[in-house]
Amino acid sequence: MTDVENRCGFVTFVGRPNVGKSTLTNALVGEKVAITSEKPQTTRRAIRGILNRPQGQLVIVDTPGIHRPRTLLGQRLNDLVDQVLGDVDVIAFCVPATEKVGPGDRRIAESLDGYGRAKKVAIVTKTDIASRDQITERLIEVDALREDWAAVIPLSALTNDQLDVVTTELLSLMPVGPALYPAGVVTDESMSDRIAEIIREAALEGVRDELPHSIAVTIEEIKPREDSDLTDVFANIVVERDSQKAIIIGHKGSRLRDVGARARAGIEPLIGSRIYLALHVRVAKEWQRDPKQLGRLGF
Repeated sequence: MTDVENRCGFVTFVGRPNVGKSTLTNALVGEKVAITSEKPQTTRRAIRGILNRPQGQLVIVDTPGIHRPRTLLGQRLNDLVDQVLGDVDVIAFCVPATEKVGPGDRRIAESLDGYGRAKKVAIVTKTDIASRDQITERLIEVDALREDWAAVIPLSALTNDQLDVVTTELLSLMPVGPALYPAGVVTDESMSDRIAEIIREAALEGVRDELPHSIAVTIEEIKPREDSDLTDVFANIVVERDSQKAIIIGHKGSRLRDVGARARAGIEPLIGSRIYLALHVRVAKEWQRDPKQLGRLGF
């Protein structure tokens, strides 16, 4: 295949929170580049995953779910999505097969009118846990949302069913051009950002509904220990209130130890060595609403 035929471009997945966008990103890339959780609005940054195929390269921008913002953080996440949508070549709108199309889905589908340069694809996700009737019903509902879908595809990112169909379709819609990233690169996320996200994913597991939005993670230092195969990782888990700090730490530190064990299991394969993980929980009062605190935390 010549360079002239090579296709390369940007795609982003949009939809309500928790419709499977990050799971789909990871499945396409073939490696975990975006954290996943059942908690809404888990994704907070535009994370790039890179998919290489003989016919070209897809740069996948995984964005936060579009939602009605209740805080300054929520507004900034929506602004981030708006910025990404204005820059990509293809927008893939995701709806889970298990849930009827609702007002939130319709609002997002209509909002795509504002991004005229991008081609639009509809993806019905989570088909592995839906009945055939549900999938058929969802495909009909989604197809009716817009007249300009380039394709409407059902898939399961968990079982990889139809994943190759989505890959082929998305690549065919990309502009002709050379690859933007070297063949071996799967993400442009920095190591410290990826480690912070793994820790946040571990901290999200099992916490009560009001807490996930209040959790942020910062990395103080990552350094190989001299005369040892250990790497030291020092990180902060940031919450908004003292009561939340107590929840994260747990009885006699039991919960924080669980978070550390889960995080280590994800970090060690990433950096290729055993790690010593030091987690410190600190309070930054109402950081989601404070512009200065948001800036310090990278938002």
